[in-house]
Amino acid sequence: MTAHRVWAYGDNVNTDVIFPGKYTYTLRTPQEIAAHALEDLDPAFAAGARPGDVIVAGRNWGCGSSREQAVTALKLSGVVAIVAESFGGLYFRNCINQGVYPIVIAGVRDLIRSGDTLEIDRVAGTLRADGSTFDLPALPDSVRAILDAGGLLPMLQTRFKAAAVPNR
Repeated sequence: MTAHRVWAYGDNVNTDVIFPGKYTYTLRTPQEIAAHALEDLDPAFAAGARPGDVIVAGRNWGCGSSREQAVTALKLSGVVAIVAESFGGLYFRNCINQGVYPIVIAGVRDLIRSGDTLEIDRVAGTLRADGSTFDLPALPDSVRAILDAGGLLPMLQTRFKAAAVPNR
């Protein structure tokens, strides 16, 4: 079980609000990218985010474009999971590919506020917050493997390295 500090937001937060499109091709370093996460929604987020933080949101988190920088910026800020009433479909998949755990739980947004702590137990498949316990949606083994590796690229790198035949 892991405990996480929460940043809570509302419905329909789109990818341009999560990471402004004007920075997509101009910022290169992880620090530069993280410094602009959520700047148009919550100017305190980038400076206040810590490793292990979780975002809790309402409906349709990550709607809009398919730019994966909207997930990467949060990951580089320390966010390890996003719990939302629902996600934009591409954003949900980008979360998995980047190793950020996307969790869909109806009604969770009304119980949790910024600064609260929630607990995630991936083994037991539960999330606890504000005296309530929610069952985590089951994930296919292939998706769990990606999340456990920290994202699709790290998982593939590990698998290819293990399968590589040494030069003779």
